Amino acid sequence: MDFTDGRLVYRPGDDGYEEEIAGFQTGFTQRPAIVFAAGSADDVVAAVSYAAQAGLPVGVQATGHGLPGSSEGGVLISTRRMDSVRVDADARTVTVGAGVRWGRVVEAAAAHGLAPLNGSAPGVGAVSYTLGGGLGILAREFGYAADHVRWLDVVTADGTLRHVTAESEPELFGGLLGGGANLGVVTALETGLVPVARLYGGAIEFDGREVDPARVLRAYEAWSRTVPDELTSSVAALVYPDMPQLPPHLRGRYLITVRVACTGSEAAGERLVAPLREIGPAVSDSLREMPYTESHTIHSDPDFPHSYYGDSVVVGELDVEAACELLALTGPAAGKMHVVQINQLGGALAKPAGNAVPYRDAGWLVRVLSPFDPADGTDLDAVRAVHERAFGLFAPGAVGRSLNFAFAAGERGDGLYDTETRKRLAGLKAMYDPANLFRRNYGVS
Repeated sequence: MDFTDGRLVYRPGDDGYEEEIAGFQTGFTQRPAIVFAAGSADDVVAAVSYAAQAGLPVGVQATGHGLPGSSEGGVLISTRRMDSVRVDADARTVTVGAGVRWGRVVEAAAAHGLAPLNGSAPGVGAVSYTLGGGLGILAREFGYAADHVRWLDVVTADGTLRHVTAESEPELFGGLLGGGANLGVVTALETGLVPVARLYGGAIEFDGREVDPARVLRAYEAWSRTVPDELTSSVAALVYPDMPQLPPHLRGRYLITVRVACTGSEAAGERLVAPLREIGPAVSDSLREMPYTESHTIHSDPDFPHSYYGDSVVVGELDVEAACELLALTGPAAGKMHVVQINQLGGALAKPAGNAVPYRDAGWLVRVLSPFDPADGTDLDAVRAVHERAFGLFAPGAVGRSLNFAFAAGERGDGLYDTETRKRLAGLKAMYDPANLFRRNYGVS
């Protein structure tokens, strides 16, 4: 490592370089020519200015969950050291640095009986998640995380640190929220908190070899049409590998899981989920009242780095028969592990907000994530072929894709925005980043 103008910098071959570029995604790699280990907004200004003068592309990494693909050369700005969290309980807001993970924000807010609009995994970066829209566990009640942002500090391609609000720079403010990392490097933001200290939620799991997965899916879709906006849910399906690292009850099982989160009372929650318990015998049932700090147990997302490829399709209405075909395609007969998740949208997600989060009229999000490892014979082209077939099932009703759930699918920029939103973002890109400095992401130009 070395210091460039007093900044902590790593280059290939330096001690610490590999550790600095390592992220959650291990299947796709970044090999930047220089890494700025940013500890402040001034460090980010220096990194962007350096890249601009050298004509080098810029990438940004907090946790490395959502890499658009492999890359060589250029500048990487590592923000993991920018991990400040400051709660204003009276204003019900939290200010977070660019490298903060949601788990820390949840804990800090909980001390005041408040909660952020975080996603399912506590290890995901709060800022990058929010810039992609942010579909959280209470999304149907409160909307996208991006809808609650009050201000952002961002370094644009000219090396200027801007404090951006809806009043000061409304177009840039709206474009940053939903536009990902296309317009600059966000160093901090302030967002609203909600008065939630406890919730009713959890998961109910069915063995897909004992209970027909199509039966579970049809029952879930019918049930979803009866629930209030205060309830957010999804259904997931995957075949767990038979590995000793997994708990015994998961090894080799094909599980269809309904996940639920709602802010009503335990009694109200029990009434709402009663139809789910009638679907068939459950492998496990963790539905209960819980403190918000335990909300990550609803999904129990893996917390260890691994290799995966993932994408999504947003649809107006869920074609249940297509969804049943999807489960058949990705279930035990697939021979490889594929994780399917189908999220009910609607509710507050449909409310206009003036930012760049698209497809607010859509009713459903269908996601497929596929772990892969060339070392065990998993071919990425084969994984892509499964995804092409999977998402092809929904093509007649598809309206687009979700930026938050494009995992290393950087070669496909289509569908992430509707035509008008993409045109708007392209105009902002031409204004704030005409040289396309920030191109190590899902582009909009």
